[in-house]
Amino acid sequence: MFGIKRSAVPQHALLRTHGGRHPERWGGYQDCFRVRISGSISLAEFVFAFYTSRVFKLERLLLRTFLGIRSSDEDAQTLIAGTTDTFAAWYQGARTPSELLMCDRFESTRSWFMVEPVAGGASELCFGSAVASGLGRSAMPSRFRLLLVFHVLYSQVLLHSAVRGLVRGESLKAPLN
Repeated sequence: MFGIKRSAVPQHALLRTHGGRHPERWGGYQDCFRVRISGSISLAEFVFAFYTSRVFKLERLLLRTFLGIRSSDEDAQTLIAGTTDTFAAWYQGARTPSELLMCDRFESTRSWFMVEPVAGGASELCFGSAVASGLGRSAMPSRFRLLLVFHVLYSQVLLHSAVRGLVRGESLKAPLN
């Protein structure tokens, strides 16, 4: 799938360093998936491609159907433009020029995006997740351990779908600031 590789979360990454509202909950499960893509890709382009990808639109449909949480491509645009700090079920936990950390409303999971330029004009795109271990507990919730295989595959499919949109130029249909 476009050369997606699983790797350790970088030591400096917001996914690892941002404590947020409950720092004691964030030392358990974290993952990172990387892919190299030709061309200079901005964080805004990557995040927009991710949240508007065909696969993620299915997740948005499920959120709307089962939880009443609506989101649109325009909502993704306002998030990356910095005019809002929420998107669907997530709020912006932290942001730098090369990273975006999104936290779910219940402080149970996080999604992380990072873009790094690489030699030859290429970009490395990183997508990762973290799962809260619970107050005072260091173990990952048992319900998540059971779903881990699905989660790992789904994370790679989401990243693949975003890269596919970038390669096809689909993410550039909306103006990016």
